Amino acid sequence: MKKYIKLGIPFILFFICIILYVLVPNVWSISRQAARVTQSVAAQYQLTDKVDAFNIRQVITVDSTTSRTIMWQSDLAEKNAVIEYRQKNTDTILTMPASNEIFNDDKTTTYIHAAELSHLTAGSRYEYRVGYDKKRSEWLPLSLASGNTFKVLIFPDSQSSNYDVWRDTAQAAWSANRDAQFFINMGDLVDNGEDHTQWNLWFEAVENIISAIPIAPVMGNHETYDQNWKVRMPTVYLHMFNVPNAVPDLYQNQFYSFDYGNIHFVVLNTQITEMSQFQPHLLEDEINWFKTDMAHTNKKWKIVLMHKDPLQYAFQNRPQPRTEGFSAEGKEFMPLFDAYNIDVVLSAHLHTYRNRGHIRNFQRDNTGPLYILTGVAGNVRYPELWKQHSLDEVIAPQPETDNYLTMEAGEHTLTFSSYLPNGQKIDAISINK
Repeated sequence: MKKYIKLGIPFILFFICIILYVLVPNVWSISRQAARVTQSVAAQYQLTDKVDAFNIRQVITVDSTTSRTIMWQSDLAEKNAVIEYRQKNTDTILTMPASNEIFNDDKTTTYIHAAELSHLTAGSRYEYRVGYDKKRSEWLPLSLASGNTFKVLIFPDSQSSNYDVWRDTAQAAWSANRDAQFFINMGDLVDNGEDHTQWNLWFEAVENIISAIPIAPVMGNHETYDQNWKVRMPTVYLHMFNVPNAVPDLYQNQFYSFDYGNIHFVVLNTQITEMSQFQPHLLEDEINWFKTDMAHTNKKWKIVLMHKDPLQYAFQNRPQPRTEGFSAEGKEFMPLFDAYNIDVVLSAHLHTYRNRGHIRNFQRDNTGPLYILTGVAGNVRYPELWKQHSLDEVIAPQPETDNYLTMEAGEHTLTFSSYLPNGQKIDAISINK
């Protein structure tokens, strides 16, 4: 009997190996069937409501050919929050866990969820949805960048006392430019950076846009104000948009850079004065970062996005004396733009559209960067406040109303066009390389 058992053990092990060899492929098949069942069950999820998921947004990443950041908020904690995504017209659903960060501000609690989808396929169309437990949002579109030809929507200050004008301006721009691949907001997104109701109104005005294409946000000075109109850290703004990690942790989400096609975009924080009591070395550190960032890009085009304008305007209808010239931000950054051969500088803050042409060494020079002051996209306007600057080439019709811009990128040309919401073109200028 002992001899039989001794002889049988190798035989039993051999027999088990045979069974595993036969069954493993079937186990893989069963696993794939389970995935299909999971997808079928997923279709039975309950739809999220405004408590579960609001302010759903896409945010630009360093390389939009293969990645995208998705964010949203909820009124209650969602510790098992997820993003599900798939290539359009396919059945395979991938799942990415999302963060669940509690955020307390303006006597309000919200939970912020975020994750970066990576290793995506360039030029492909995806769908995504967000949720937790047995709830999911509707499927939303997500398209990856590919090639050097694309369109961008550019919005000046959307700061408002009533966000209807911002909504109407943005929606008119989106309706006329559904081929835009991302959009830029040039700072002062809201009038008061602490007021959570304004942030929600800002998001609601563009919910169908920002959930479909990513935003590249620029921080403005109004993001730094509290409810008493005192300067504070731009707490809400810094939590609303997880922009690329390209700076020291101290300045995360304040300034950054990203590539799209053959363009390198640099987004500056021009709130040096506002931030000085909190970050006294901001200007020095940002300049050092800018130099390092410029040294590491090999893109054909370089575009700077900055909220405060580099030019200074004289007043037209105020008694205070003020001469035209260059702002403190212009004096600091314009020599750097010259040194690193920046192609275009877009700015905001003054709520007026001005095309100043090319400037180098603080004077008209066709070898310098193209400077465009982008205008206003909200209802806070400064009618006939500014005199015309000697460097202005084109200004918007006065008294000023809201406007938006498009940038169309080609292999050898960048074209910037400015429009009123009714489609009337204010200006267009191209540069070639």
